[in-house]
Parts: sequence; C-alpha cells; structure tokens
Amino acid sequence: MSDAGEVVVEFGDEFLVWAYRSSRCRCSDTEEDPVYRRVDSGDDVNGVDDTRSEPMRRSDLDATQPDVLHVETAYDRTMESDELHTSHMVVGGDALARDANGRVVFVAGALPEETVRVRYRTTKKDFATADVIEVIAASPSRVEPSCEAWQRGCGGCDWQHIEPQAQLAFKADMVREALARTAKIDQPVVTIGASIEPWGYRTTVRLAVDPSGRVGFRSRRSHDLVLTQACPVAHPLINEMLAVVTATRTDEITLRVGLGNDEPAAWGDTGGEIFGLGMGITHGVHTMVHEVVAGHRFQVSAGSFFQSSPAAAELLVQSVARACADIDLRKATVIDAYGGVGLFAATVASGAARVVLVEASPSACADARHNLAVQRADGRAEVVERRLEDWEPVDAQVVIADPARSGLDKVAVAVLADTGADRFVLVSCDAGSLARDTRLLRDAGYAHRGTEVFDVFPNTSHIEAVTRFDRV
Repeated sequence: MSDAGEVVVEFGDEFLVWAYRSSRCRCSDTEEDPVYRRVDSGDDVNGVDDTRSEPMRRSDLDATQPDVLHVETAYDRTMESDELHTSHMVVGGDALARDANGRVVFVAGALPEETVRVRYRTTKKDFATADVIEVIAASPSRVEPSCEAWQRGCGGCDWQHIEPQAQLAFKADMVREALARTAKIDQPVVTIGASIEPWGYRTTVRLAVDPSGRVGFRSRRSHDLVLTQACPVAHPLINEMLAVVTATRTDEITLRVGLGNDEPAAWGDTGGEIFGLGMGITHGVHTMVHEVVAGHRFQVSAGSFFQSSPAAAELLVQSVARACADIDLRKATVIDAYGGVGLFAATVASGAARVVLVEASPSACADARHNLAVQRADGRAEVVERRLEDWEPVDAQVVIADPARSGLDKVAVAVLADTGADRFVLVSCDAGSLARDTRLLRDAGYAHRGTEVFDVFPNTSHIEAVTRFDRV
C-alpha cells in the first residue's frame, strides 16, 4: 500500500472514506443522506498547523466493525474524462456534481454552478473523485491563482482559484449543508461572520525539508516537495525567514512570528539544525513568542497551538463572548475545555467567578499558567493538565470547548455534559466534525441555537465556526 491514498470502508448502504498519510489520518463519515468530504495527502504540512494535543481516536468514527474493507490508493486513476455541471461546495472544499448515471462526483478545483471537463481520479460504485482539466462555463467568482508556487503544484491553498470575497459564503454553505444532512437540523441557523485579510496573515507555517536542506510545501495529493522562498498567505516576517532558511537532521521545520513584539522563531525535530537565520531569531523547541489578543498578552511556546493569526483569535474571542453575552459570568464557573494557552479563559472568562482550563499538552498548560497568572493568584483560575476524557467534571454554568479538527467524541461530550452547564459554546475548525458534535450534543440534551462561520484561513477550504448550544 502506498503512503497516501483512500480507504473506503463499506457498511451496507453506508460508507466511510479515510484519507491516510503515513502515520496520520483523518476521516469523514457519511450516512444515507451524506455530507461528503475530501482530504488531500498534502494538506498536513501546508494547510492548518493543528498541533493540538487531542488525537483522533477510532471511537470518533462512531462505527462498528465493517463487513467489507476495500482499499485503493489515490493514484489508481481511470484517466477517463467527462463533462459535468457542479451544484454546490461540500465539506472538504470540492464542488459536487453528478455524472450521467446520477453518481456523485467530487470535483477538485471547481466552483458551484460551473460546467467543467474533468479527469477522474478514482471511481467507485457510489461516488468518484475528479480534477478539473478545462473550465467550459466559469463562475463569476473564479479567478486565476497568482501564486507562483501554486502554479508549480503547491498544495497549501486549495481555494486560490476562488475570489477571496466569495470564499466565506461558500464556507457558510458547507457548514449549513453539514448541519442539515449529518446533524439532521431542519433549516439550521447559520450566520456569516467576518474574514481576516486574505494575504500575509499566517503567523505560523510548517515546511518540509528535502535531503539537501532546502524547504518548501507539499504538492497537492502527494508528498512531493514544492520548493519556495515566499508564500503569499504568510506574514511578511515569515517570508523574510523563508527566503533564507535551510535545515538538516529534520524532516520538517516550523516558522512562527509573534506580533506582540515582532518576534521571529524557528524550530524543527529534536536534534535538527536550522541555518541561514539572523542572530535575532530564536531557534529550538524551547523557543516562545508573544501575541496580544483583546488587550491580553499571551505567551506561546513552540509546542503550543495558536490560531492562524492574532486577528483570527480576536474574531473568535468576540464571537464566543457574544455567545455568552446573556450570562453574568461574574457569578459563573466556566470550563475552558481543550483550553490551550488560555485564549478564552484569559479573555471571555477573565471576569468569571471561576474558570477551569483543561488541556493535555504540557507546553500549552505551562503557557496557560503564565497567561492566567492574575486569575490564578486570586484563586479564580485553575489549569488542569489532563486528557479531557480522564478529567473529573465539576459543576459549571458555561462550557467553552475548542477541540482539534476531529472534534469531540461521545466520552468528551458525556464528561462535559456532567458539569451540568446550561450553555455550551463549541469552537470548530471542520464542518463535518461540527455536524457530528452537534448530533452528539443533541443526544446529551443540548439544542443547537446558531452557528457563526468565519474565514480565518483565506484561500483554503478550512472553516472556523462558533456554535451556541443550550440545555433543554
């Protein structure tokens, strides 16, 4: 079996599509009325640096042992071409079309309401995947990607062919469909939030390293390296490092800049060496930077997750605060689940009677203790370094949960529901996991009250959403 491809697991009329890459995988599930999702092998390095500590578990799939397991690599191509008309975007960023027989086709590189000629990449009885080879009738939102690395096959920005101002509406449509189809919500309340600037926004990038020490991004649907010395979505200070950096004894390096003090930093695997950067740039896995969000200064260590930029974090803080606006937090205990470095505990819950931050990452917990020092000093904040599933819940009025891309699972939902909180605010970075979590929370007694969608990863299909649930 190759190190990149698809695993299709059939359960009668249901199926799962697994995208796998060496030791890491993601998944999406479908039911009789499915939400469809594609995950490319290259987006691990190029897309979202989601280094949060909660891994995907088999239990996340909520599935029983399959009767049949079919395996095929993503490179078993039929090479057949076809002319298709697309209807809408689906979870994962492809446009959905149907062939002459009514079979679902996920079309990479297409927009809604386009007529395109495609070449099939994989074909199955129930669905197929394809790439655009010619646009016959283009959407008004289609643009020509300007990035030179994208033209050479870089897989980092899968939506550069979409006009930036149109991307947020497409992302809201993906979320709306996921909630309607997977969560079975009739006419879900989904509102369009805000977008950050589409270029020069990323303050953290992960890069692959070739045997000669040169760096670049992974190509689309493969592990091939696309060398680059500049990235249009990276912050200018990142690009200053990208233009000169080389590395040895490591397969990947991370470049990060803290805008609190314009602090550049770089690190690779333990034992890796980084060259070419100036004396003022800190190296190594123990480095840290600082960010300012909602007037609060955050310490962020190399091993800790942070949002794509302080501007993105600011939008999410504002949205979570709106979702709690009708609650007097001065009288409330707030649980900050998967709390990371304390982004929501130090801002939204800064005035709460008590806040308990639960986080499994030692690095993030060390940062959180520093970032919550004032609240901890007067006994209003506690940082619990533990997997959420192993945490003993305490009584609370509000839960704020910001899990990794795979979302919550049954155990996590049960633990958080045991707090007795009447308000549950969920921060999601994947429409499919949001829909699954919504279904789990409904089963635990929480009703969906509304989702606000943001574009904090412009030029990619990644979404960010803040959803309010109330106990009923």
